[in-house]
Amino acid sequence: MNWASWADFWDMGGRAFYVWGSYGLALLLMVGELVILSKSRRTLLQRLSLMQNVAAEEETDETKA
Repeated sequence: MNWASWADFWDMGGRAFYVWGSYGLALLLMVGELVILSKSRRTLLQRLSLMQNVAAEEETDETKA
């Protein structure tokens, strides 16, 4: 498509709300996915650390007995 000006580009032939709204929603969902993945990773690392600490304590208790 050829646009005569930047205003025509941003207007998208009268479909600007649909076009830019779609881009905005897609961007919002991708950012949300990154946030969710980051939180899940942090939770997983905390759980693994806790499991490792529990295993180390059990190993220490077994060597004392």
